[in-house]
Amino acid sequence: VGHTDNHGATKSLGHVTVVIVGGTGDLARKYLWQGFFQLYADQVGKGHTFSFYGGALSTTEKGTPLLFDILKELACPAELSVERCALVKDQFLHLSKYHQLKTTEDYENLSQQIKQQLGQEGIIEAGRLFYLSVPAFAYADIAEKINNTCRPPSEAWLRVVLEKPFGHNLYSAQALDKKLSGQLKEEEMYRIDHYLGKQVVSKILPFRKENKKLLDPIWNKHHIERIEIVLKETLDAKGRIQFYDQYGVIRDVLQNHLTEVMTLMLMNLPANLSNSEEILQNKLNFLASLQHVDNSNAVVGQYQAYNGEVQEELNKTKDYFSLTPTFAGVVIHVDNAQYEGIPIFMTSGKALDERVSYARVLFKSNVFCVQDPNNVQCKSKQIIFYLGHGTLQYPAILLSKNLFKPELVSSGDWKEVTEYKDVNVLGLQLSDYYIQSPVTPREAYCELISHVFFGRKDSFISAEGLLASWEFWTPLLEGLSRVFPRVYPGGVDNGNLLNFQLKGHQVAFSHEALVNVINPGAEDNFQVMQGKYRSSEMVSAWAQELVERLASDLLLAAEEAIREEGQFHLALSGGSSPVALLRALALNLYTFPWRNTHIWQVDERCVPHTESGSNFRSIHDLLLQHIRIPYFNIHPMPVHLTQRLCVEEDGGPTLYEKEIKKHVNGSSFHYILLGVGQDGHTASLFQDTKLENDEENLVILTESPNKPHQRMSLTFTAINRARRVGVLIMGKSKHELVSQLSRIKGESSKYPITKVQPKSGTLIWYIDYDALLG
Repeated sequence: VGHTDNHGATKSLGHVTVVIVGGTGDLARKYLWQGFFQLYADQVGKGHTFSFYGGALSTTEKGTPLLFDILKELACPAELSVERCALVKDQFLHLSKYHQLKTTEDYENLSQQIKQQLGQEGIIEAGRLFYLSVPAFAYADIAEKINNTCRPPSEAWLRVVLEKPFGHNLYSAQALDKKLSGQLKEEEMYRIDHYLGKQVVSKILPFRKENKKLLDPIWNKHHIERIEIVLKETLDAKGRIQFYDQYGVIRDVLQNHLTEVMTLMLMNLPANLSNSEEILQNKLNFLASLQHVDNSNAVVGQYQAYNGEVQEELNKTKDYFSLTPTFAGVVIHVDNAQYEGIPIFMTSGKALDERVSYARVLFKSNVFCVQDPNNVQCKSKQIIFYLGHGTLQYPAILLSKNLFKPELVSSGDWKEVTEYKDVNVLGLQLSDYYIQSPVTPREAYCELISHVFFGRKDSFISAEGLLASWEFWTPLLEGLSRVFPRVYPGGVDNGNLLNFQLKGHQVAFSHEALVNVINPGAEDNFQVMQGKYRSSEMVSAWAQELVERLASDLLLAAEEAIREEGQFHLALSGGSSPVALLRALALNLYTFPWRNTHIWQVDERCVPHTESGSNFRSIHDLLLQHIRIPYFNIHPMPVHLTQRLCVEEDGGPTLYEKEIKKHVNGSSFHYILLGVGQDGHTASLFQDTKLENDEENLVILTESPNKPHQRMSLTFTAINRARRVGVLIMGKSKHELVSQLSRIKGESSKYPITKVQPKSGTLIWYIDYDALLG
């Protein structure tokens, strides 16, 4: 078995067994068998012998004809003559066989068959390649069967190829990784992302390396205006709903394909492009530098017919509504000196107007053209990694001629295109670009199957890289799980309905969707209202208007303080309450006097400031990194001293108190912003917090009933010395608390917020209508 046209004297390199589990399925039919036929055609006569098995759940009697129907349709590789191809294809069919793979016994029988074959032929075994073209829920079980029954001898290699999806969020990906790593070593697993096999994607790093001297000066925030990574499809999800409705467009395309493209474009260039460990480490470093994304950084849509297809294919009732997005637009920012401030637009969708995929770097224009705007120097400057379809129809790297003439990315298998069709690609005629394209187009799966055979890991997803990507995307997916996607008709009828725009670091659809309002809600009847609550001033409005009003009041307070004293001392609490306000301050109030403002913390969790649970990290991510404020005006609570967290002897509260007394006149903050927990706590002052001995202290360590338990907090003494105290309460979940507090006169030990009573300052409650009216 497996002896082929060896041209006589070629030294034997051993036998390779290929097993496609799911070998009669759709993916195997469309791509995998063609890929392995290409591998065989490339390797025939070069020293290896082969055998190929298509495995599936069906019996041999049912599966064999299915397999050979697929094999008979295999196309000849372009480089083979008709006669040569006929010979090679005939050999390939003789080496291919169907094998039922359902039970542990089936896998044992397969292993025995391989050993028996090799024994009869008297040839050594080079390795076994298993390609799992099956649903992800079956991976762990099959990996266990391979590990227990089908491992080759220790001197031969084992390579197991896994298709996405690798989980549907960080937690499921971690669980799957744990199961698989119990059966297979990391070096034995090849997690495939077919985008990494696309010829243009595989040349992004080589292109950057070849043109490093010319790219380095312009590959940064001073020259790049924006980056776009786009995958548009005209097809819908019909027939795939069972899979698609569990995943949606972000999990299906953005979390993997488009994230990989972004990473290759923006990661630090490795010194050695063939060093897969260095490439992986640079990828991880880049993913770690991405700023957190949430609902404010994304828009989602769903084509009109999708919900009906869900009802039909999943047997749902007519009142069932799926929130699965079929379109998404996300804006990503990088938190490093090289790329900060550059918006990365990432978008994909089904039922759009055209099929096209590309990644585009658009550079800032530094030329003002007084005359002749059609001159090449006056046109857009851009580099496009064009993956195919669209107006161009072939994969290529395009670089506008007003940048520089690039080096050829790969001599031999790439060529410079000099004959131009009369088409426009992203705003420029083809003649305005230098264009490079592969000499011979090759299917992505053919490329990747070849890489598996040669053990090249740099074209595959590592466990660390996979988990890092899920860690970035999971918070957004969780936030969007309750968001209604915008419905769009599909195709050219979408018009401008899905266009989205950037506002600061946030995105929103550019045009309002047309909706029929049958019953105007209460929102139409209320603007901002003022009144009294617990004997103090109260401002009420819907959430957005309330936050805008609070931001406006803060601006007035800041301007007044700076007029009188030259500076404004603002203390911000943690938790969810101030999130919307911090965003509003970062994005909308360009006139806010940040240079004269000092930012203090009301409370902090006893975790390092770099961790996501830190209140200071939240203030940094939502506000500080978006504004120009002198770093010495920022005063984080010192919870992390002498490499320990909140240890009494380290004197963190005393240090913070000294800093307050040093900078804040009379230790009286100009404005303290508080939230209220559902249990009535404020700052990190809880029902059980002992304060009797702390009447003079401004800062103390406290214990929270929730993790992390240890906290640092301003005391009521410090809070009640403030000139103004704002209490922000938002959301339906706070309605019961607001009702309870309105019935309590004076202080109540059960509700610490009732102890907020500024001595000579003003207390204002900001309560949105959801919290006030329920």
